[in-house]
Order: sequence, then structure tokens, then C-alpha cells
Amino acid sequence: MTHFSFDVDEAYARKNNEFLRDTKRLQISAFFFGLVLLAIGGVLYYLADGAVWGWMVLIVMGIMAALSFVMIPVLPRQVGSAESLYNTYPLVPAVVAEINPRDVVLLALVNTNVDETLPPRWGLAVRTINRLGVHDRKLGERVPSVAVSGRRTIRDQDHWDEISPMPITWGTTDADVVRRAEKTIPHDLWNKLEKNRNRLDEVKNTRMNLLVL
Repeated sequence: MTHFSFDVDEAYARKNNEFLRDTKRLQISAFFFGLVLLAIGGVLYYLADGAVWGWMVLIVMGIMAALSFVMIPVLPRQVGSAESLYNTYPLVPAVVAEINPRDVVLLALVNTNVDETLPPRWGLAVRTINRLGVHDRKLGERVPSVAVSGRRTIRDQDHWDEISPMPITWGTTDADVVRRAEKTIPHDLWNKLEKNRNRLDEVKNTRMNLLVL
């Protein structure tokens, strides 16, 4: 699989890259979850009126809250910067396959193999997004992306169970860069994706939005 390098606008990406925005939301959720745990522990300790179980609940809730707070600085480091994401994951073809009032659905052709040196095991992946950057909001619009791999099962460590397309345009406002990414992807892969566009509903009905072809 091809990897595509370009100058990522980190400030722009922080505002427009929905992967990074999802991380920010998780940080906020972790903060408030920690506060809720502390509040529950405090209330139960007060109701226990000095009983041993009250202390135990307070300690357990405190430990859980601490773990939640620890995740706040850890999450961004685990995800990485926008540039590291684009450099790490392979370039793939993706198109606008569905247009909704507030968002669009991207359909991407991805390699589900963990080992990229093996012959590709093709699959279709979908992601609902809000921001299209330099792209037109129309069906069939080509949106070159990188395939961000997620989880894999213990039973099958050789294949990804979850892959999500991340558009190049989330990292730059330069239309020439996006066009260069589009041209870097072989025509036969764009054609293969186009031939499978009618399988969108099949992909959406899978557990992880990933359909192996």
C-alpha cells in the first residue's frame, strides 16, 4: 500500500480533523466521568455515617476517578498528531457514497491485512463525516484518505476488524495536495471502489462498518 507525505497544517487539523476532535470529546468525557465518580463516592461516604463500607466505597471511587483523570493527558499521546496519523497509515480511495442533511458517508476501499507486504485482502469501510474541506458535496466525489486501522480480535490477529477513512483534506486547505493524493492512488483501485459503491448498505449493516470483499 502507498503512503502519502505532505505538509500537514496542524492548526487547521486540530479544528477540522474529526479523529482529533473525537479525542478531545473523550478527554472531556473522562474529566466529567471522574467528577461524577468522586461525587458518588462522597455522597455514599456521607450516607454511610462513618461505617467501614463508606470508606471502602470512597476509596474505590477515588481510584476509579484517578484512572479517569489519568486518561486525559494519555489519550492525545496514544492517538498522535495529525501528521503522525497521515504518515503512519496507507493512502486509500474513498468516495462520497451518501449525502444526508447534516453529514455525508464516505465509502473507502481498504486492505484488511495487518501485514501490508502480503497480497491485499480488500474490504469496504464507511465513516460518517461532517467536514469535506476542499471537496464538493456530491455523490461520487473522490476523497483520497488514509485508512486508520482500529481493533482486531484475539482469534484473528492477522486482519483488522475496524478501519476508518481519514480524508487528506482534514490536514490541508491546499487543493493541489489533495489532487496529488488522488492521482497517487492507482486507477484500478478507484475503479474497484466505484464498482462496489452499490454495496454501501451491506457495509453499514456490519458490526464494525467493514465488509470483506
